[in-house]
Amino acid sequence: MVPPAMEPFKTLDGIAAPLNMINVDTDMIIPKQFLKTIHRTGLGKALFDEMRYNADGSEIADFVLNRPAYRKAQILLTGDNFGCGSSREHAPWALLDFGIRCVIAPSFADIFYNNCFKNGILPITLPQSEVDKLMDDAERGANARISVDLEKQELRGPDGGVIKFEVDAFRKQCLLNGWDDIGLTLRSEDKISTYEKDHKVQAPWV
Repeated sequence: MVPPAMEPFKTLDGIAAPLNMINVDTDMIIPKQFLKTIHRTGLGKALFDEMRYNADGSEIADFVLNRPAYRKAQILLTGDNFGCGSSREHAPWALLDFGIRCVIAPSFADIFYNNCFKNGILPITLPQSEVDKLMDDAERGANARISVDLEKQELRGPDGGVIKFEVDAFRKQCLLNGWDDIGLTLRSEDKISTYEKDHKVQAPWV
């Protein structure tokens, strides 16, 4: 059994932070000056850097992730076209390193959406009316918790109401099992090894 290359996502019960903005691009999520690293850790402190911090490094008190109720948020509620802009994979890395495992929005940019699944983040697309309801609950602070069940494809809001969501079956299985691209390849490790051995016999000059 190949160990998972990323943390599996099955269920999540966490604080939801309301970022009520549309067209949040990847440069806003993780500004370009933080793209020099190839490591996935350590980027959480730079998440939404220009919105979280003043020029002197002090926190902007009214930014949602700096407010006491949302400092440990694991779910991000946000607006239409989240993750637009450049294709930088550092954007989901920064979200994950901060602690965000699920992003809920009316729509996502395609590349960002795909990168989320490859890094253990569940992006959920819901109708605007459903996002607005969850956003309203989260903005009250005390009602900011949402439960996510990927197997059942259900969200449960603070009022106990259940919202169903859609997710591609293959991507769902990858998240449930913690399979990123490397993990998927390693599932065929025996077949790859057999091919390499046979190929050496058939073409020893290579």
